[in-house]
Amino acid sequence: MTDPTPNPAPNLDLAPTVHQPERNWLPLAIAAAIVLISAAILILVLEHGKPAGKVTPISAAPDAYAQSLPLTNMAMSEAANFAGGKVTYLDGHIANTGSRTVTGITVQVLFRSYTHEVAQNETQSLKFIRTRDPYVDLESVSAAPLKPGDAQDFRLIFDAVSPDWDGVYPEVRIIHVDSQ
Repeated sequence: MTDPTPNPAPNLDLAPTVHQPERNWLPLAIAAAIVLISAAILILVLEHGKPAGKVTPISAAPDAYAQSLPLTNMAMSEAANFAGGKVTYLDGHIANTGSRTVTGITVQVLFRSYTHEVAQNETQSLKFIRTRDPYVDLESVSAAPLKPGDAQDFRLIFDAVSPDWDGVYPEVRIIHVDSQ
């Protein structure tokens, strides 16, 4: 005769079941918070070290020597940058018709809107074009001072131009000249 109740399955588990303690997430959360706070502080310090874009009031008087530095042959162009944005260039020619050697030039560039309001006001140091081939290389005026009677091509670079700009050539004013 056979036994009507089936035998229970034998226990094949040779190792006893160990209950793992619950993981303590507190040290991991603290470490993540420290990393995030450190990154934020680093970004703030690096951004604080960058020079802020200088804005000169529209009513600022031009430099007295500016009349001896006529700006001519203005030409604008655009190019795509590696980040997918546009960079705008303003090239021109400057001559020194005065009697002093110029070692630095600061210009104010005013981009106007369709209503002739100032859409963008930017102040930059003028940079001379040193070479054009195989690419345009710029140098500061102090690296190649502009002597009386000399002339030089220059370039101004704008990483961003206001979308309100009317597309007309901007107004460029020489607001400061360093000379010898």
